[in-house]
Amino acid sequence: MEDKPGGSRARWLAITAIAPIAWGSTYYVTRHLLPPDAALWGAVIRCLPAGLLVLALVRRLPGGSWWWRSIVLGTLTVGGLNVLVYVAAQRLATSLAATIMSTSAAALLLLSWIVLRQRPRIRAVVGAAVGIAGVVVMLQPGGGEVDPWGVAASIVAMLSSSLGFVLTRRWGPEVPALTMTAWQLIAGSVVVVPFAVVVEGAPPALDVPALAGFAYVIVVATALAYAAWFAGLAQLSGAVVGIIGLLNPVTGVLLGVLWAGEPFGPVEAIGFALVVAGVVLGVTRGRRHPPRRRAAPHGPPPR
Repeated sequence: MEDKPGGSRARWLAITAIAPIAWGSTYYVTRHLLPPDAALWGAVIRCLPAGLLVLALVRRLPGGSWWWRSIVLGTLTVGGLNVLVYVAAQRLATSLAATIMSTSAAALLLLSWIVLRQRPRIRAVVGAAVGIAGVVVMLQPGGGEVDPWGVAASIVAMLSSSLGFVLTRRWGPEVPALTMTAWQLIAGSVVVVPFAVVVEGAPPALDVPALAGFAYVIVVATALAYAAWFAGLAQLSGAVVGIIGLLNPVTGVLLGVLWAGEPFGPVEAIGFALVVAGVVLGVTRGRRHPPRRRAAPHGPPPR
C-alpha cells in the first residue's frame, strides 16, 4: 500500500501522532493520579468505558467473522498487551521495558512487509534504526541483573501489539476506524476481566484524582488515541506508523521532565535529537523524479 499523497498524507501523519503522544502521557497520569497495584483493573476501567463510548457513537456491532476477529485483535492489541505490560512493569525497570517496547517500530516494519507485502523504503528502515537508537540513549537501560521473565513478557507484548495492528490493517480495510476501535477495546477488556478478578480481587476504590485521571485516559489516551492509530493504519504504511510510535516513550520522558522534575541532561538531549531525526527521516519521502519521456520515433510506425 502506498501512503496518501501531498497534504492528505501530512494530515494523516498528524492524526496518527495523536496516539503515541497520548499513550506517552499515560505514564505520568498513571504514576501520579491512578491507584497503585491495580494495573489489570486499571486496564478494564480504562478500556471498557472507552469502547462503550465509541460504540454508542458508531452504533454497529460485529457481524459474521468479525465476532471472533474482534476477540483475536482485542486480545493482541488491548487485553493481552495490558496483561503482558503489567508483568513486565513488575519485573523490569521502566527504562528497559520502554526500550524493548520501542522496537515495535522495527516489528511493524517487518510484519507489514511479510503479512501485507508492504516493502519498506530505505528511508523508513534507517529512520526506524536511528529512532530506536535514540530511545535507547534517552532511557539508558542500565546494567545489573535482568529478570528473563520480564524481558520475555515485554518482547511478547511488543510482538502481540504489532501483530494485532498489522492484522487490523489486513482484515479491516472496510471497517471504519471508530468502529474498529469500539470492537477491539470492548473485546480486549472482556478478556482481561478474569485475570483482574483472580490476581487483584475486587475493583479498586477511586478518589477524586483517580476519577479525573481515568476520565483523561478513557477519553483521550484510549478512545481518541486508538481511533487515531487505527485511522493511521488504514491510510499509511505500517513502517511509517511504527516510526511515529516512537513518540510514545519520548512523550513520557518529556512530561516527566516538565511536570515531575525528572533529570534531563546532555545524554537525554542527544537521544531526543536522534528520535526526532529518525521520525522525520522515516516519515518523509525522497524526491521523486518524473519518468523520462521517450522520443517519438521518426517516420511511420512499422507494420
